[in-house]
Amino acid sequence: MSEKEIIERLKKIVEPYVQRSEGLENFQEKTDFLNDLEINSANLVDVVLDVEDEFDIEIDNDSMEGMLTVGDAKSIIQDKIKAE
Repeated sequence: MSEKEIIERLKKIVEPYVQRSEGLENFQEKTDFLNDLEINSANLVDVVLDVEDEFDIEIDNDSMEGMLTVGDAKSIIQDKIKAE
């Protein structure tokens, strides 16, 4: 799975939780879930659950805490897919 495909799928996952739509227009690896998209921490848990379902992976608590940007999420997804 390409990095671009992962990022496109991530964008679809986070879209319902985004409070700041301008952040979606510039959705890229450095996009911060909390600051740029204004996704609250409760919804961030929902995003993680949706990512697990979408990519058929399991994200542990340590990885979840490190998932602050789109790039972080992409790297975690890639690592988990490789580990399976």
